[in-house]
Amino acid sequence: MSTSRIVLLMLLLNVLTVAGGVGVSYWLLKPGLEGASSGEVAQAEPVEPSEYVFFPVDKVIVSVRGDGREHYFVLDLALQADASKEPPKFEQAEPIVRNSVVGYLSSLPFDELRGLKIGELQERLETALFADFAAKNAAVPFKHVLVNKLIVQ
Repeated sequence: MSTSRIVLLMLLLNVLTVAGGVGVSYWLLKPGLEGASSGEVAQAEPVEPSEYVFFPVDKVIVSVRGDGREHYFVLDLALQADASKEPPKFEQAEPIVRNSVVGYLSSLPFDELRGLKIGELQERLETALFADFAAKNAAVPFKHVLVNKLIVQ
């Protein structure tokens, strides 16, 4: 077979492949195109922005042993709750929050604690706090724990 016939055959095969891809894409996207062209675009309902109340828990200091010496973690936290007519009783929960955070973080090895990302740290603190509040039969006045500041020495 000559080189020109091979090139012509490859060109024909590529054109058929592209045409087939366009046809399959059109066939798969056709239901979405018909809905958009008929003017029946689904309107998303506007979502009311949520309002929150925050309570700061400043300077939670945790001492952790690692590498043959003491390391200190200083955390500034914020407790987030939904805004309501009756404000949450954060002041009563602060001692439990401090105790729980110090107890949980001091049980972790330094390397693990240092390697945590802020999002993962927040999730772990929330889990530990919710468990401690449940163990103490106390009402949880917040929904989320936010880490505002983290200092490691």
